[in-house]
Amino acid sequence: MNSKDLISELEHELVSTEKLLLLVPADKLEWQPHPKAMTLGQLANHVACIPGRYLTFAEEGNTSLQTLTTHASPKNEKEILDNFKASRSKAMELLNKPDGSWATKSWNLTRNGSIVFTLLVTQFARLLVLNHLVHHRGQLSTYLRTLNISIPSIYGPSGDENPFA
Repeated sequence: MNSKDLISELEHELVSTEKLLLLVPADKLEWQPHPKAMTLGQLANHVACIPGRYLTFAEEGNTSLQTLTTHASPKNEKEILDNFKASRSKAMELLNKPDGSWATKSWNLTRNGSIVFTLLVTQFARLLVLNHLVHHRGQLSTYLRTLNISIPSIYGPSGDENPFA
């Protein structure tokens, strides 16, 4: 697999992601469903940033555990949408790079300078970009539902929208 194999799949996922990010209410960014959970703003911003941020990590080849698990709190919903736009652009730029070594390149997660584990970049892209994005997007849809916000179709009908009706 090379980087270009993921472009259409990521583009498809970003359509549903953008639908949800556009629904994040400005007055609820500090809301959280549980004290151990991220705030709505942190979660939405994390979802917005995953593609570009994590593919940059893959490109760099190493990421510290602290960097990987730090989630910024956005100032407002515009920052989330701006981050999403920049993240989408960066992800497409990285996936479109003319580099044939993607399939053999590795990425390391480090803690205090020591390697915790290593993944091939192809595995990293599948697990920590696509699957990770879908996972947190699912959390975001649950946060929004809890706030009584109608959920759009993602992979098919939602309780609020049926694209086949």
